[in-house]
Amino acid sequence: MTNVQLEKITAGFACALHMHQPTIPAGHDGAPISNLQHMFENQGDGDNHNASVFAWCYKRMGEWIPQLVAEGDNPRIMLDYSGNLLWAFRQMGREDIIHDLRRLCEPAYQPYVEWMGTMWSHAVVPSTPIPDIKLHIQAWQHHFAALFGYDALRRVKGFSPPEMHLPNHPDTLYEYIKALKECGYRWLLVQEHSVERLDGAGLYHDDKYIPNRLIARNSHGETISITALIKTQGSDTKLVAQMQPYHEAKGRSRQQIGKVWVPCCISQIADGENGGVMMNEYGRDFVPFWRGIRAHGRQTEGTTGLNGTEYIELIEAAGVNPDDYPLCQAVGQHKIWHQVAPEQATPAAVADAIAQLQANDPQFHMDGASWTDDLSWVKGYENVLEPMNQLSARFHQKYDQQVKDNPDVTRQEDYQAALLYLLLVETSCFRYWGQGRWTDYARELYRRGEAALR
Repeated sequence: MTNVQLEKITAGFACALHMHQPTIPAGHDGAPISNLQHMFENQGDGDNHNASVFAWCYKRMGEWIPQLVAEGDNPRIMLDYSGNLLWAFRQMGREDIIHDLRRLCEPAYQPYVEWMGTMWSHAVVPSTPIPDIKLHIQAWQHHFAALFGYDALRRVKGFSPPEMHLPNHPDTLYEYIKALKECGYRWLLVQEHSVERLDGAGLYHDDKYIPNRLIARNSHGETISITALIKTQGSDTKLVAQMQPYHEAKGRSRQQIGKVWVPCCISQIADGENGGVMMNEYGRDFVPFWRGIRAHGRQTEGTTGLNGTEYIELIEAAGVNPDDYPLCQAVGQHKIWHQVAPEQATPAAVADAIAQLQANDPQFHMDGASWTDDLSWVKGYENVLEPMNQLSARFHQKYDQQVKDNPDVTRQEDYQAALLYLLLVETSCFRYWGQGRWTDYARELYRRGEAALR
């Protein structure tokens, strides 16, 4: 559902907000609580005094969007909330936040707000055990539907990966896209430098502003693809807080896909609560910005806000064939397929090619790519990754056959407790801040997961 007339615009801009707080074993007797609750309870620690501002950031779209729509404005926003954070609102009794977010799921606000799916506990896909990827995706869907209803869930077609992290191992990427499609997702947001052309070149300049088709080929030579919208530039919240995508879109014109000329779209995502710009300036500027667009008739001048699914559906309704989208693959994969002809791919051949490249090419790695290249969620975190992988293996050893024989097993308390700790221990935050308190949290969650499996 849209109120945008495609023929009247030359360029669009799509902004998304990413919201997350990890679950940590810091409650009474080490019970799992949200880091947001921990912030409220320890106001003198670090920047925990921002807890109330963060909580307001999580709910404020539920205030702003209805206000703007009532005034006759035409705002757009995409929302990505982790499962941890949605759970936190219930744990903390913050029904006020849930109420305001639920309002955004009402039919009156569907053209203006698009919810995006994500991994339930903010797990970065490249270092998440393959069997757990779909568990995270489904857990988020189940949680979202429980809060906002299945009608709202059916409208969730875009996926926002934690840390914008895209796997580049052939089998991981293939299973990731396969899981997304099996769970009903139509498109994926990807970081510009996390993908390459099939010949290894970077994205051509204009191709960043239209949908791409992300191709994945596994070690058996099987291929799968999904539509990708390209997140441009860096990770700075100023880009979204100061509506940089709009200002960039004003300088763009229509582009050709196949034989059809369509508006381009500049896509960006930022933390919706982190940093002074997002906490303060965005709150000051968001409502006046959309009022200004209406006052100056910007839509008729050719630039307007769009959401991801809205944009894709508009251009495809205008005659664009998804087969004509530019092709891309995960960065570094061309080196693998240069060594192994796709039609001759076998797990052994691909593994051998990867091993040779890792030994001889210092630029090559299988860590994937994220919003930044100066951080790793793998290097130096063996004391978290090894237990995490062990817990995953034991979980699937115990439950996979049981679930296959009787799906109702997933409703049992012991299964749900083990699944909870498995998903929690895979949260990226425990491999972001270095060794210390956060890695200790991961070890404690692992211990509880082990106990639940016993």
